[in-house]
Amino acid sequence: MKRVFLGCDHAGVAVRAAIVKLIESLGGHEVVDLGTVGDQSVDYPEFAVRVARRVAAGEGLGILVCGSGIGMSIAANKIAGVRAAVVWDVTTARLSRLHNDANVLCLGSRLLGPEVMVEAVRTWLTTVFEGGRHERRVAMLRQLDQERPK
Repeated sequence: MKRVFLGCDHAGVAVRAAIVKLIESLGGHEVVDLGTVGDQSVDYPEFAVRVARRVAAGEGLGILVCGSGIGMSIAANKIAGVRAAVVWDVTTARLSRLHNDANVLCLGSRLLGPEVMVEAVRTWLTTVFEGGRHERRVAMLRQLDQERPK
């Protein structure tokens, strides 16, 4: 069973239930909800890091939802080993897994409708990394995780 760590800020709470329902319907996945639970304003980096640390530890994949997906992506990508991708539709969700082996999916609840988000999640979870010529590039990304500031 694959774990999927789910995190959101206040902007993502409304769509969280639909995402959980979809993941559970796919079978073979355990959803671990790392918050938030209410619609009161919270700081998105807190929830992005909760998910990103679990993903970087190799415990599963991650899904993050905020207003645009951008802030969550920036915060998650600060954690070495995370390849968080903001996606806008099914095509970008598919390509983020197929070509980039993204291990965290970031969605913007204020920019995408719930149906688009759910279909992006479905596509992302069911797409397998293509490897081949893309493996070299993903290896280059992994190498960047080791780089120290000069």
